[in-house]
Amino acid sequence: QVQLVESGGGSVQAGGSLRLSCAAYGYISSTFSMAWFRQVPGKEREGVAGINSDGSTSYAYSVKGRFTISQDNTQTTLYLQMNSLKPEDTAMYYCAADYSDYVTLVPANFTYWGQGTQVTVSS
Repeated sequence: QVQLVESGGGSVQAGGSLRLSCAAYGYISSTFSMAWFRQVPGKEREGVAGINSDGSTSYAYSVKGRFTISQDNTQTTLYLQMNSLKPEDTAMYYCAADYSDYVTLVPANFTYWGQGTQVTVSS
């Protein structure tokens, strides 16, 4: 079992930055894929950025060049550095993880989810 706990959300003006963190508790194997998703009410959950155990990454087109996903050396903490934030980035952001060695932004590929952290960007 894995428990994921997000932090770092908040309110910021357009053009600002935020850094989200996700702490993973439990058994973290050598093959462990993690990702960030976001969701606004009434819309489907959207993949934002993903990373696997060897550091390969994938980004949604809408955030490429503005967001950076990373993890610490123990692969127990996931980060999302968000720069040049836009009002359309406003959403609940979720951390997800699964035992795999591929990078994916498909929600169905993840077993473990955090409770979410709200990001609000004002114009």
